[in-house]
Amino acid sequence: MNNKNKSKTVFLVLGDQLTTESTFFSDFNAATDVVWMAEVKEESTHVWTHKARIVMFLSSMRHFKEELKNKGYPFSYTEMNSKTASSSLEAELSKFLKSSKPTSVKIRKPGEHRVEEILKKTVINHGLKLEITEDDHFLCTTGEFALHAKDRKQLRMEYFYREMRKKYKILCNDNEPEGGDWNYDSENRKSFPKDGPGLLPTPITFQPDKITKQVIKLVNELFPDHPGDLDHFDWPVTSAQAEDTLKDFLDNRLVQFGDYQDAMWTNQPWLYHSRLAAAMNLHILHPLKVIKEAEKYYKSGKAPLAAVEGFIRQILGWREYVRAIYWLFMPQYLERNYLDANHDLPNFFWTAKTDLNCLSQAIGQTLKHGYAHHIQRLMVTGLFCLLFGVKPRQVHEWYLAVYVDAVEWVELPNSLGMSQYADGGVMASKPYIASGKYIDRMGNYCKSCKYDPAKSVGVDACPITTMYWDFLMRHEKLLSSNPRMGMQVKNLQRLTETTRNEIKSHAKKFRVSLKMA
Repeated sequence: MNNKNKSKTVFLVLGDQLTTESTFFSDFNAATDVVWMAEVKEESTHVWTHKARIVMFLSSMRHFKEELKNKGYPFSYTEMNSKTASSSLEAELSKFLKSSKPTSVKIRKPGEHRVEEILKKTVINHGLKLEITEDDHFLCTTGEFALHAKDRKQLRMEYFYREMRKKYKILCNDNEPEGGDWNYDSENRKSFPKDGPGLLPTPITFQPDKITKQVIKLVNELFPDHPGDLDHFDWPVTSAQAEDTLKDFLDNRLVQFGDYQDAMWTNQPWLYHSRLAAAMNLHILHPLKVIKEAEKYYKSGKAPLAAVEGFIRQILGWREYVRAIYWLFMPQYLERNYLDANHDLPNFFWTAKTDLNCLSQAIGQTLKHGYAHHIQRLMVTGLFCLLFGVKPRQVHEWYLAVYVDAVEWVELPNSLGMSQYADGGVMASKPYIASGKYIDRMGNYCKSCKYDPAKSVGVDACPITTMYWDFLMRHEKLLSSNPRMGMQVKNLQRLTETTRNEIKSHAKKFRVSLKMA
């Protein structure tokens, strides 16, 4: 601990709160107060965490520690490899509170309900006052969203998003949307031509510096059996690197982002995506800065409205919305299983060893980079789990484990709600289901796959197409009452009894084959 004086208030900073540019520090007194941070193994093992995700957090934390030192903040920082380090957050914090005897502890609202409960319990057990402040890294408070949600029968992102646009005056003229429409999603669903995306702009990358190299060595030593590899780790881990990543995206990929944000292509993990989510989620890049910089590119004529609006909607709309949903419904939200899914996650989700090329591609790049874009998550891995009937909590734990940008407030609603429809329609107005033909339409994965996305039965039938029809049959009664599922249910009614039985039998055999693998 750098401060020899007994601290008055402990300003507790978690690994996804790495900024001093916050009202959280407005009453910090360097003469008496102290910033407390700790690396603990439990936060890397409560789900079987990807090595790149561990490195992303630990390297960013250690770089932030250097920032605290340079800015003159008194701090206490425990490294995971310290001989005196505890393995849990509760134990490490208890040890510090017992030795330093502060009068109070102050935290920003954590990104995970589990962590918030641990901190509350620990501080209270020491008889101390705990102050939990809103995190001004986010643009909508939990209280503001509660007012938005009050008396609404349905919570839909689109209406919330419009309120946020007006609140922050983003792409608005006198509270009216730029261009006349609030949403240009219909213009942002293109697939690549048959010969592919052509020459793609390579995203900016960052070679590991001394701190990151030390962390990579540590993670390989402490977590050798965890999924993923670190040979390709090149993520931004400082605010300066995050700013460079933002500029690189705006200059080189924003123009095409709108058109091709839903497209997929073999061995192309990045395409026109930004690689900014992890930096924003760890607080080394403020989302409002990202939004306003993107808006400037539209206003200066450097990027089309549809691309800029689509990008901003993901941050100002979707990102804020899922966090608000998380805190409105936790902790019960975690246990939801509306469709009674009861199968275990197949083993190939940890190895990418599957003959379904779309899954091999999406999972393979996930294990390599700790990254997949939103359509790969929603309409490849997520779609498979939904159709297969994987237990929602297992799906959630896999997504939380494998992506460098995963923090529970954003990951849980997206996986359990949007992807798996396990919340019964809180997040999404319908289950996002499709046959293999959707994947074929949005990329070229199917071209080099042994399965035919148009077939539901037979030796070359696509398992995703088989399970799509099986899913419709299993939930036909439930889906018939959903107005957005009318066409798909109507298509189901065209199947003969013989075809239905063949599909059910084929789906059953596929499930059995995976359990035996």
